[in-house]
Amino acid sequence: MELVAKEIEVKIGKKEIVKNISIHVNKQQFVGLIGPNGCGKSTLLKSIYKSLVPQKGMVFLDDLDVLKSPEKKISQHLGVVGQFNEMHFDLTVQQMVMLGRTPHKKMLESDNQKDFDIVEEALTRTNLQSYRGRSFLSLSGGEKQRVILARTIAQQPKFMILDEPTNHLDIRYQIEILSCVKDLNIGVLAALHDLEMAAHYCDYLYAVKDGGIYAHGTPQEVLTPETIETLYHIKCQTFTNPVTNGLGFAYGL
Repeated sequence: MELVAKEIEVKIGKKEIVKNISIHVNKQQFVGLIGPNGCGKSTLLKSIYKSLVPQKGMVFLDDLDVLKSPEKKISQHLGVVGQFNEMHFDLTVQQMVMLGRTPHKKMLESDNQKDFDIVEEALTRTNLQSYRGRSFLSLSGGEKQRVILARTIAQQPKFMILDEPTNHLDIRYQIEILSCVKDLNIGVLAALHDLEMAAHYCDYLYAVKDGGIYAHGTPQEVLTPETIETLYHIKCQTFTNPVTNGLGFAYGL
């Protein structure tokens, strides 16, 4: 699906957090949001998937008006993976992933063989087959994030939003999660902290500063030393990473 968000504005109290932002994600495109802490990335994403209601703006997934549609209808098309997934009750990994089938079921409808097949595919995609009987609460942070991703995959979304999904995770889990999402070949909008990850996985970037779009374009166009210094107040040099053949970064104060 194609995502179009137009002229989004969000205020919390009297403070304007998101200032007239418009973004566009084409079908099967992986688009990243970068910018410093507090710049408005997560607030923008929350307004797009309707966790927050913007004061102004429109959000469409193809012809679906997200801001005016019921939650169940949205969840049949849009999946969300956030950075904090703590729970106060326990389920097995398989039970957690099965929750992803909820938007596609009628009230009190039992799980059927199709649901189990879809969950099995999601567990396979995220390398969690051997975890199916494990307690979710017993898992590490990276393992929990893979389970949440598997649950989202089980929704069979046509578009996915990632709200800093690799924050606080080690490099292995960052690569596993972003590679898995990239391989889904669906539209993705992701807020990312790691610039090398953004350069490697994203087709297009929006750089956010003080609640507005400061720059946008391909990673090569956006991730320049000048833009990085403006966003993060740090000196930076870019180079070609010999391992990935993509952009690499050297930082200094």
